[in-house]
Amino acid sequence: MATGNAIEITNQEFQQLSTYIKAHYGIFLKKEKKTILTGRLQRVLVNQGFNNFTDYYNHLLADKSGKAVITLIDQVTTNHTFFMREADHFYFFRDSVLPYLVQNVKNKDLRIWSAACSSGEEPYTLAMIIDEFLGKDNFLWDSKILATDISSKVLEIAKSGVYNSERISPLPSLWRVNYFQKIDNSNHVINNKIKNEVIFRKFNLMEPVFPFKKKFHVIFCRNVMIYFDAETRNALVKKMFDFLESGGYLFVGHSESISKEIKGLTYIKPAIYRKE
Repeated sequence: MATGNAIEITNQEFQQLSTYIKAHYGIFLKKEKKTILTGRLQRVLVNQGFNNFTDYYNHLLADKSGKAVITLIDQVTTNHTFFMREADHFYFFRDSVLPYLVQNVKNKDLRIWSAACSSGEEPYTLAMIIDEFLGKDNFLWDSKILATDISSKVLEIAKSGVYNSERISPLPSLWRVNYFQKIDNSNHVINNKIKNEVIFRKFNLMEPVFPFKKKFHVIFCRNVMIYFDAETRNALVKKMFDFLESGGYLFVGHSESISKEIKGLTYIKPAIYRKE
């Protein structure tokens, strides 16, 4: 139903779409999110010539190219991040996690996963910390970081490694000098040394089976589970637990916590857990 130029969503249409989104991507949209969802999809419906959300939903189900789903994901995911977000996590990673791993990972194969990496600030920060920490011994280690996200749009930004001056301002000045090159008056690009340390892949955390061949020493999965309900959250944490090495670390967002019913993860500090 359209009012002026706006296409309104009925309760039934919202229920259809929100059920689809939760089933496929884990994102739980409460009824209060109806206006936000309508607003975010408004331009998509108008641009593609749909008169109502039922037609759009049917198109979503029928589309075999995958383009409709990509557009939907890009609209409904919240990709808000910045360099040094929840900075104490990065300091703990530098001061406690890396010294432990360097002492204990005998084959010099560090496996770190930045899940829900958004526009790349988190994995690039981890790569810069590792580079600085390992120093001249860097060449001895395989320290590539796997960075995944469900949104094609943010992965393109991440792969480009281009950020404006304001975005990189929270970083130490030495990092800005050593790891970035200025490309114009306001934009900087991460140098290839760091860019080559991060492997970006599109990945849905709701996949029933994770495809990884080896377990990780560290998983960062921050500020994504706030969009999931408790059941979805617990299922994801259990899957990540299974893919953590013993003694490995799991970092979640500061507004997130892990249920006590999940055994084998020890609380270390706010939003930091370790596999026993």
